[in-house]
Amino acid sequence: MLNSIWPIFIIVSIAFAMVTGNIDKINSSIFESASTAVELTITMLGTMCLWSGIMEVAANTSIIDKILKLLRPILKRLFPKVEKDSKEYKEMCMNIVANLLGLGNAATPLGLKAMQTLQQKNNNKKALTDTMAMFIVLNTASLQIIPTTVISIRASLNSTDPTKIIVPVWIATISAAVAGISAIKIFSKIEEKKKL
Repeated sequence: MLNSIWPIFIIVSIAFAMVTGNIDKINSSIFESASTAVELTITMLGTMCLWSGIMEVAANTSIIDKILKLLRPILKRLFPKVEKDSKEYKEMCMNIVANLLGLGNAATPLGLKAMQTLQQKNNNKKALTDTMAMFIVLNTASLQIIPTTVISIRASLNSTDPTKIIVPVWIATISAAVAGISAIKIFSKIEEKKKL
């Protein structure tokens, strides 16, 4: 769908610029946008490399085990069917920690790895387990304590206060997480009743 929407936007914009006599502004904005995109990509690449490296170091040290102990009471309630010493549990926790730190780009490969492991242990390959559904919801809600990626984008665009976004991000991600978790719990109970 996006493959058809974006070309339509571009064609309409160029046509409108031609009709209003602003074609020169289109030309200058194309080059300015390209330059800004390259600068933003380099800034984001640096941030992503830094935090991906930190997550990789954390994965091979006892730091993750300490974080897991802090998260265990919450994760036990969210994922009651996952054993605490299993491979998928550790992968899921790494993803959740990356999301909490606002590292969406570093969290994505960790989340994909966790989903692959969960799918390997899934008896019905065509349906999601409750654990998989809950994990997807948490990933989508992307609960964040420090929205690192958003802060780095705001800083790269010369925001006067790049960290001002923190409280709205907390409100938005907590609300999304609560709504998603509630929905999963309700629907899983409905499914259990249907099976009985």
